[in-house]
Amino acid sequence: MPGSLVDRFGIEVPIFAFSHCRDVVVEVTRAGGMGVLGAAWMTTDELEASLKWIDDRVNGKPYGVDVVFPGTFAAIDGTEDLTGLLPDTHVRFVREMLARAGVAPLPDDQIAEFMHETAAKMAMTPQKSERCLEVCLAHPVKFVVGAMGVPPKRVIDAVHAKGIPIGALVGNAKHALKQRDAGIDVIIAQGAEAGGHTGNISSLVLWPQIVDAVAPLPVLAAGGIGRGRQIAAAMATGAAGVWMGSIWLGTTESELTPQMREQLFAASSEDAVISYSMSGKRNRMLRSKYTEAWDRPEAPQPLTFPLQSILSGEPFRRAERSNRLEYWTYSVGQIVGEMKHETTVRQVFSELLNEYLEAAEMAGALIRGS
Repeated sequence: MPGSLVDRFGIEVPIFAFSHCRDVVVEVTRAGGMGVLGAAWMTTDELEASLKWIDDRVNGKPYGVDVVFPGTFAAIDGTEDLTGLLPDTHVRFVREMLARAGVAPLPDDQIAEFMHETAAKMAMTPQKSERCLEVCLAHPVKFVVGAMGVPPKRVIDAVHAKGIPIGALVGNAKHALKQRDAGIDVIIAQGAEAGGHTGNISSLVLWPQIVDAVAPLPVLAAGGIGRGRQIAAAMATGAAGVWMGSIWLGTTESELTPQMREQLFAASSEDAVISYSMSGKRNRMLRSKYTEAWDRPEAPQPLTFPLQSILSGEPFRRAERSNRLEYWTYSVGQIVGEMKHETTVRQVFSELLNEYLEAAEMAGALIRGS
């Protein structure tokens, strides 16, 4: 990709903001970065409505979409009743956990409806992913990112046919090379500090490894970024920009309720733990009584993806409705320790840029002084 990412995408600063919330996407894009909507687990109708909503508010400024293309897990046929695949032992484990804590159950009819709705969204088949891609390509999307493995060639070709760059998240150099060889345009190097499904290598080790491995492809640095100084550090390793997700969860625009955000504000960086309890895959999330219960010797082994995600739907909904959020969790990175009070996307953006400029000036002064 010739030129900088700022020039390539027509943005003002190379800050890419991943969020499941369309409000965050819009605000970052308006501020001069690129908002990227996390479309995983949306139905095609929900995705269509969200993209139309974004289109109506960004005034033609560029935004992107992150879509899951099944690659590293076995996609389950969406025609199956996935709720029927949940073992009784696992269902009993989570229900007894909540019953002992006095967390109110849901009415039986609501449980059935909610579980089937969750299962339908989690049954990520190749066909469903490509239908979501068709929806995306019918809108003025400027960047498509594939999550969970190398996108199929037909997906990459379809995106390129629209003149749109495609990116992919990786956690090590081996995976970065596979993505490069498949035709990916932008590599997102996600360090272990990141929230969500992440690898084992810390950001400051990973970023330069990926930059060197895939040069001259541009690399976005991800994992543990929530300050301007961290952006400066990422750029110093050779990154062409940054990919940020967790920091937006503390904003008023995020998808979380005020009570959920308070759980994040009370957390330290050590409370962003690796657990398989949410999705069945390695995932960094907020420590809670729910995650701790799965670490006990008597706990069953977490199910494979997406069954563990479907299993977690009911307990999280119960915890939310009962305001017992100590039994709730959410994917968040170690930057959570920096999130202490509610803010806005605009405030975060302004603080990032101001601190980045200060750090760049300081580094320049040190170099000149030498």
